[in-house]
Amino acid sequence: MRSHVVVVSTGGTIATRHDPEKNGDVPVVSGADLVAAVPALHGIGEVEVVEFANIPSAQMTPGIMGRLCGVIESIRSRGDVDGVVVTHGTDTLEETAFFLDLCLAPGKPVCFTGAMRSADHPAPDGPHNLLCAVKCAASRALRGYGVLVVLNGEIHAARYVTKMHTSNVTAFASPFWGPAGHVDEGVILARPPLVRGAPFSPEKFAECVPILKAYTGMDAILPDALAAIRPDGLVLEGFGRGNFPPGIVAPLKRLLDKGVPVVAATRVPVGRTAGIYAADGGGAHLQSLGVLQSGFLNSQKARLLLMLALGDSRDARALADCFKEIEVLPEQSASVFIA
Repeated sequence: MRSHVVVVSTGGTIATRHDPEKNGDVPVVSGADLVAAVPALHGIGEVEVVEFANIPSAQMTPGIMGRLCGVIESIRSRGDVDGVVVTHGTDTLEETAFFLDLCLAPGKPVCFTGAMRSADHPAPDGPHNLLCAVKCAASRALRGYGVLVVLNGEIHAARYVTKMHTSNVTAFASPFWGPAGHVDEGVILARPPLVRGAPFSPEKFAECVPILKAYTGMDAILPDALAAIRPDGLVLEGFGRGNFPPGIVAPLKRLLDKGVPVVAATRVPVGRTAGIYAADGGGAHLQSLGVLQSGFLNSQKARLLLMLALGDSRDARALADCFKEIEVLPEQSASVFIA
């Protein structure tokens, strides 16, 4: 039986062409056009297209992510569908993929892909990325893996992948863990899937969760300004293991005393936060005040997890458990062959 994959297009560089009047690339290519440009897709199976949006991914919002989640869940519920591919701009691809990974139950593959070069570039990377993503979405062996990101012949878990370069076709990586698998000449090689928790509701999330980046000499001005808008939660992007200048400790205490959950992340691309340093503003000091650790999650993903978790509960222990559960480590067994 031939596979049936649905491609859901949302826009991004993969769907752009250069506009000489605007002197820049604009999203004008439809999902149907993207599929038509890759005849080899027909060798995998039937490819259906759903035109969801055609926007730069810098315009993506959690609300749009929630609606996209509903569309994909509806598609996956169909008995004739084997998997879903989402074409997406690379600026926020990791965020949308992670949001859906938190909200969709394990099941038929959902594979995000995109491009670093426009559709009319002399050497576009979009067609090969789309071909690999459809191949992965059609694979029954990848069921239960959660949301995957397939780019440049690599398969990444949405939990770990991040954009590491502004323009290179090798822009995406999973720091520390590496890819979950590879597509090698049409053959899929992948590690076993991650352990997954219960999905969140994509319709329930806290809307006001800003990210505050630490810098040397930082004082109370910005934390106090954020406190004035009464955020639902706050993510701090700090140094090293999740350490911060001592000048922000007092305003953080005030936020925590008001019941505002605070999560500490790090600006360092590889590694995890941990409560190691006990000096004022250090990770151990903030942890003693009630600040949560993001672990391996970067600040943008920690924000999305906190937003969704707050949609379920504001209980401090429940929120802490959410961040502990997401740190369940991937299997480190050898790659498995998937035809």
